[in-house]
Amino acid sequence: MNLPATFDLAGKMALVTGASRGLGRHFAIELARAGVDVAVTARALDSLEPTVTAIRALGRRAVPLVLDVRDHAAITAAVDAAHAALGRLDILINNAGCNIRKPAADISWEDWNTVLDTNLRGPFFVAQAAARYMVPAGRGRIINLGSVTCVAGYAGLAPYGASRGGIKQLTMSLAADWGPAGVTVNCLAPGWFKTAQNAVMYENAEWVSYLSAKIPLRRPGAIDDLTGSLLFLSSDASAYITGQTLLVDGGISVNDTRALPRP
Repeated sequence: MNLPATFDLAGKMALVTGASRGLGRHFAIELARAGVDVAVTARALDSLEPTVTAIRALGRRAVPLVLDVRDHAAITAAVDAAHAALGRLDILINNAGCNIRKPAADISWEDWNTVLDTNLRGPFFVAQAAARYMVPAGRGRIINLGSVTCVAGYAGLAPYGASRGGIKQLTMSLAADWGPAGVTVNCLAPGWFKTAQNAVMYENAEWVSYLSAKIPLRRPGAIDDLTGSLLFLSSDASAYITGQTLLVDGGISVNDTRALPRP
């Protein structure tokens, strides 16, 4: 059975930040697999080579760009360069981010600023720069990366959780700002997925078992679990969805508590 045309992404143009590894690299490659030409960014240009090679192997254009989202001038330059190279911007995947895991009492001023500047301030200004092209064009899809920490608190993740909660609120505000121009803004919020940032945690089998018991689907996420949501939010199939946070978390955010059996 063929999918409706609204799911078709062939010929679209996208910008993916933080695309040298992990989720960002996966998102860029899956968009290319769906027929999208992709500009990809990272702080070091050579780190993008595997992503660029994979995109070009799929027959799509790949435009590698240097970007540190903590640098306002670099944001403007990268978004302008992506638009110039691709001819337009249909999709922005606002993925670049970082995390510093420490007990709240040990978080330094510098730690806080690093995480919030990367995960919240940076994505706002990347979205703003992209919207300067999308709004006049009358269409666009902006997808901000959040996490289950948008809606739940975890020890040791104070600045990260604050930044992701902020992304959820920012998504709603930007959706209200740019909706009249036909630009949708949504937040894709993964649950517990193994990435380069947290791989060390998954080496602890006891912790993985503990985590899985808290997830209704009884396993951490696999990276392919995000592909369908990514493509849906990037396509015209989601044209009437904006300002929303889509949790792809195996159900952990429902805070499942098993009822005790009756005596």
